[in-house]
Amino acid sequence: MSIDLPTPRGALTPDRPLDGLTWLRVGGPADWLFQPADAQDLAAFLKDLDPAMPVFPIGVGSNLIVRDGGIRGVVVRLGRGFNGIDFADETVIVGAAALDAHVARKAADAGFDLTFLRTIPGSIGGALRMNAGCYGSYVADHLIDAQAVTRDGRMVTLSPRDLGFAYRHSDLPEGWVLTQARFRAERGDPQQLHAKMEDQLARRDATQPTKDRTAGSTFRNPAGYSSTGREDDTHELKAWKLIEEAGLRGYRLGGAQMSEKHPNFLLNAGGATAAELEELGELVRTRVRESSGHELQWEVIRIGDPA
Repeated sequence: MSIDLPTPRGALTPDRPLDGLTWLRVGGPADWLFQPADAQDLAAFLKDLDPAMPVFPIGVGSNLIVRDGGIRGVVVRLGRGFNGIDFADETVIVGAAALDAHVARKAADAGFDLTFLRTIPGSIGGALRMNAGCYGSYVADHLIDAQAVTRDGRMVTLSPRDLGFAYRHSDLPEGWVLTQARFRAERGDPQQLHAKMEDQLARRDATQPTKDRTAGSTFRNPAGYSSTGREDDTHELKAWKLIEEAGLRGYRLGGAQMSEKHPNFLLNAGGATAAELEELGELVRTRVRESSGHELQWEVIRIGDPA
């Protein structure tokens, strides 16, 4: 894209391939990839950036399909300078680039219970954006407030109400970049908190394809039904169950496959294109609609242009 961009202190790279930045390892290039040095650098860059230029923040790409034609605009990816973890009173203060699992471990070391984050793939920014949750606990249950930079370069503080949390959803405006969050956390014994997380990991690894290239759960559970991990958990109206009943456990299309181990996980089984992954996902939605009447909604975010 031929346009004058502001000159930041961070790294600004043209025509940057994005396949290596997503867990599914697919996708074309971004016109520009911006890795800001700090929040002030990000704010100054967005303030001076042409308002017509699209801005797409991404985290570690754990819940993302970038289409094969890539992304027209500026992709913002936070790195060092946005991954701090600090503690004060009953709060945990974390940068948006910090990994969910790392935050859970460090919090447990300090006696803070954010164990629900341990098995959630990705970074804190993505967890905020999607109101991520596990075992019946969600970001919305713990968030005090979040810091963000608006598309026109203002630094703002957002309350949970501002973010409008719902099941796997927030109302973050387009082009805004989350930079930091403050969480409320109960205190606990570090050893017990780590033992709790080990149990969660064992249960996850027993039921999910954690060794394969996936983007986590592909579709939301209908009507907001979410696994709690409790023994009395019901499997009615779960996306995986509907996919299995449609006969699609292990179904393959080109290099894309629905997992044999957990049919709500879409895999790059080898050499898949973004188009194949998305086509398989849409086929699953069609078959489930035909077999059950339920309309599955994508949980994986799909962005960019087709090839």
